[in-house]
Amino acid sequence: MNESKNNAVAWKPSQIFGVVLFALILLKWSNGSAEWKVTPLGKDFYFLLLLAFWLMLYLFDRNAWSQIPGKIFFFTLLAAWLLLFQFLGNSILGYAHTSSLFGWLSSTYNTGGEQNDSYYGNFIPFLVGGIFWWKRKELLALPLKLWSPGLLMLASALALHIFGYVIQQPAFSVVALFAGVYALMSLAWGREWLRHSAYPFFLFVFSIPLTAHLNFILFPLRLFVCWLVEMVAHIAGIDVIRQGTQLIDPSGTFQYEVAAACGGMRSLIAVFLLATIYGFAMFRSPGKRIFLMVLAGPFAVLGNMLRLLAIIVAAEMGGQEWGNYVHEGGPFGIISLLPYVPGIVGLLWVGRWLEKREAQNKSAEGERA
Repeated sequence: MNESKNNAVAWKPSQIFGVVLFALILLKWSNGSAEWKVTPLGKDFYFLLLLAFWLMLYLFDRNAWSQIPGKIFFFTLLAAWLLLFQFLGNSILGYAHTSSLFGWLSSTYNTGGEQNDSYYGNFIPFLVGGIFWWKRKELLALPLKLWSPGLLMLASALALHIFGYVIQQPAFSVVALFAGVYALMSLAWGREWLRHSAYPFFLFVFSIPLTAHLNFILFPLRLFVCWLVEMVAHIAGIDVIRQGTQLIDPSGTFQYEVAAACGGMRSLIAVFLLATIYGFAMFRSPGKRIFLMVLAGPFAVLGNMLRLLAIIVAAEMGGQEWGNYVHEGGPFGIISLLPYVPGIVGLLWVGRWLEKREAQNKSAEGERA
């Protein structure tokens, strides 16, 4: 396991209260309307939440902050780097009429609210920041020093941003933004910091809005899930006809189109993110981490199939109205969580199995020794 006992925190009541209060405020922002989130006030409130989050982490362990070398050097360069993307970050002045890459990301994440497949991107900075704080003692124990190859990495990130800016593809600029921050950290604190912070920084890949570019994967995924639902329904004695991504009752009782928004992208990303966090937090072996990440695909497909089956079964019992009720989430939206159950339960079970297997192998090696 990667987690060190040195990272354990004796939480004070004031800290617990602060975490709960912050979580409630973030939840309140999350539940706000999509229209409000893309207003200047909604965007400013989000960035104030980010600042408040970092301030809270600083207050939780001021001693760790005092041990970081070269703070002025790093944060001066970081401010300059972020200002570049604030004023020359986005060259597409379309539906998000702003030159700020951060403004473009906010519009991309929040247009359409929680139904937007990129919505989860709002929470990645909080997650990455929390993991960095969790790993703080491990990172501060490293030999921290200036590392000149970081300049080459920074130049590469700048070139990538210029390329994305010229061809009007902000996704390249998003990659360049995070790659540049990573390069600045390596420049200020060295190669060892670079290596040990690779895991939390990898999670920023989930901040890149790529849904619109993944139709070559998503459409076959929808077809596959529809085929599975048709097969399982027939086994269960429910007569369903599949026409492409449509599931139709021959008698005309119900008809559903598995649209792109119902293709399972959100559950796939959520389960993959969970598998990534769980794999890196619990195992050192790259093979075990990759194995868990690969399992995210089958688990997400299984979860989406269960949700569609629940809709079909409800429609079979009570017609289109009952099916629509389940489609909308059922009581308190509980059924909408169904696609995530196989992923969460499956990953925990597989992770536990891998842990036991690892313990057995170590025990066998100890006996042979």
